[in-house]
Amino acid sequence: MKNYINRMAILLWMAICAFQAQAQDLNGVWTGQLTIGQQRLSLVFHVDMGQRQVLLDVPEQGAKGIPTSLDHLSPDSIHLQIPTIGLRFHGRLLGDILRGTFSQNGFTQTIDCKRGQQEYRRPQTPSLPLPYTTENVTFQNTKAGVTLSGTLSLPKDYKAGHTPIVLFVTGSGLQNRDEELFYHKPFLVIADALARAGIASLRYDDRGVAQSTGDFKTATTFDFANDAEAGLQFLRNKKAFGKIGIIGHSEGGMIAYILGSQKKTDFIVSLAGPATRIDTLMCLQLNKLNRVAAPTAPALTSAKQARETLIKLSPDPWTRTFVDIDMTTYIRKVTCPVLHLNGSLDLNVPAELTIPALRKYLPRHKKTLIKEYPGLNHLFQHATTGHPSEYVTIEETTSPEVLNDMISWIKQL
Repeated sequence: MKNYINRMAILLWMAICAFQAQAQDLNGVWTGQLTIGQQRLSLVFHVDMGQRQVLLDVPEQGAKGIPTSLDHLSPDSIHLQIPTIGLRFHGRLLGDILRGTFSQNGFTQTIDCKRGQQEYRRPQTPSLPLPYTTENVTFQNTKAGVTLSGTLSLPKDYKAGHTPIVLFVTGSGLQNRDEELFYHKPFLVIADALARAGIASLRYDDRGVAQSTGDFKTATTFDFANDAEAGLQFLRNKKAFGKIGIIGHSEGGMIAYILGSQKKTDFIVSLAGPATRIDTLMCLQLNKLNRVAAPTAPALTSAKQARETLIKLSPDPWTRTFVDIDMTTYIRKVTCPVLHLNGSLDLNVPAELTIPALRKYLPRHKKTLIKEYPGLNHLFQHATTGHPSEYVTIEETTSPEVLNDMISWIKQL
């Protein structure tokens, strides 16, 4: 009996040691809060001890899966860096807290990371089953040798040759067919609302993203416009729809106006699409964003300075092309009906610059409607400041008023 008790005691001690070792293991997800001026940023570290890999998310900046370079990783401590942006993090496990020092380009702050990751509610994202049909399709931009993959949504009351359809065109940056960012899926939410109201849609992954082929890094706004044109032609070739239009968000709105000037689309829904010289817009945008995030930061004083700043930060083909575009040359030639929507808290494409330009340069059409929504940001969410750092914390993906206005306007064409 004594030997049995001793064996049980040893087994119990081994179990406790194993539990403690597991509890002290950094493997898993750790989240801490960083305060920079008036901004609060979440740092989410995904630690894989087996693969000796750590990926970083910054949800407020829409950043996911950023690779890091590990200098040290043990069960209770971690040293990592991201050399390209001068970021370092040194942390040690203290009980159930990963306490670390974050530093970047002279800025240093101590942060406490807790195990786990915040879940973000997105009540507008549709769930199965859906009261309409969807189909995975592909179409070709033969000039570029690119295959675009997307989702065709057909309403329950679809009528061949009569049901209107929209082609979704995403904003700047790598975007999938849902324009997924900050855990929101705006294009999925809009497509769902349209389908339930009897309007078909096609949304697709940008070239080089998800299931689409091609090189995103070398593409310009005009390359993306060619991809969208191929999407419109794909829909026309099917001879299965009534009017065929574009819903474009931000840069996608620019592309809608570019194709509209070429008579490629029957109608345009521009969700905060720029309508001025882009260097002028970027000067105002950067100053507005800085004013919220860092009120004491020096302001840019000219479009030329904004252009030089952007090219210095990102001297790639897209930036060099983008900043030199003058949208007024395209806006003047758009003769199809346009629904242009802006939020009053849009800091990226400010309504105070965009709407007057449209009223000045866009040819008159009896069905064109230009509207500004009080309190909505660049994603058409109800917001407080409009700064992008708020996007992730807002549960609303797209304002219901905006959804209803798009549906009503398209159905009356």
